[in-house]
Amino acid sequence: MAESTIDTDERAGRLHVILSGDWTLAHLPTPISGLEARLQALAASHPVWDLQAIPRIDSVGAILLWRAWGRRWPDSLNALPQQRSVLERAASIPSVDASRPQASRLAAVLALGQLALSGFKNMREIITLIGQLLLDVAYLCSHPHDIPWREFSANLYKSGAQALPVTALVGFLIGVVLSYLSSLQLKTFGADIYIVNLLGISIIRELGPVIVAVLVAGRSGSAMTAQIGVMRVTEEIDALATMGVSRSVRLVLPKVVALSIAMPLLVVWCSAAGIIGGMVSANLQMGLSYGFFIEALPKAVPVGNVWIGIGKGFFFGLLIALIACHFGLKVKPNTESLSSKTTAAVVTAITVVIVVDAVFAILTRNLGLPA
Repeated sequence: MAESTIDTDERAGRLHVILSGDWTLAHLPTPISGLEARLQALAASHPVWDLQAIPRIDSVGAILLWRAWGRRWPDSLNALPQQRSVLERAASIPSVDASRPQASRLAAVLALGQLALSGFKNMREIITLIGQLLLDVAYLCSHPHDIPWREFSANLYKSGAQALPVTALVGFLIGVVLSYLSSLQLKTFGADIYIVNLLGISIIRELGPVIVAVLVAGRSGSAMTAQIGVMRVTEEIDALATMGVSRSVRLVLPKVVALSIAMPLLVVWCSAAGIIGGMVSANLQMGLSYGFFIEALPKAVPVGNVWIGIGKGFFFGLLIALIACHFGLKVKPNTESLSSKTTAAVVTAITVVIVVDAVFAILTRNLGLPA
């Protein structure tokens, strides 16, 4: 086994580069960078490359030659078939793009722009869906016998009645935790009675609507997207169109109306459970009687906060249903699209709920305040 060598010879006025020895990792001279630099210098004169004196060549030697040749075949090459086979494998390896670091620096900007364009596109499609629903409502007002009562009642039961246990449980536990943590601070300042104000305002005005919206987005919103998405995969929506049945009247409108009605009721239910949980915790932690808590609650929490919570529930339900149906209708006929759109629907719905809640907080900052 001989070490890799490079010889040159001038024949008929043209340079010949003769390679000999084993061009393998174990026999290449070190440093390899020096050998590569010499090969590149020779390649600049476009010589005739003679590899027939090489008994063995591995992938390292082949890649070294391929890089020295500028990642293209030389004009004149004398090589054995087995040597060409190794060189062809080296040539098939994709090259690293030198502009990739620059592309990576622009990746964040490009991703942000793509996200913005996608958001505008989704917003436009949701506005189009709202317009279609308004036309459907106008049609149903003039044709009341076509109102899908059965679909509406089924969606109201699934998104409303079946969500009562989980919303009550979560609301009750949130009330207990909030009351317990608040009581630790209020006791320090002797402000025990203000636990009623804190629980009433925070749960009825903020936590109740937001908690219900998050639960419904994860529960009912994902179910709506998955249901419509599966119908897209199985081509049931195409079958409805073939039979002349409007998909918006039969699928979208009942879900939007049902969730818009169910959400305010669930907000009241969850807020009541949260107040009860806070009242129980306040009684155990601070010794406040149930009678005092119930008597002080209307004085500490103006009724305007209840209407603010109900209004939030209506808008949250409307937005969650629209987003869920929108992403469901965008599902392509494959299971991967179904899973990605369902996830996108839940994430988008929760994000929109938080943003709209912040807008509500700004618009109603002077409403429902204690006298």
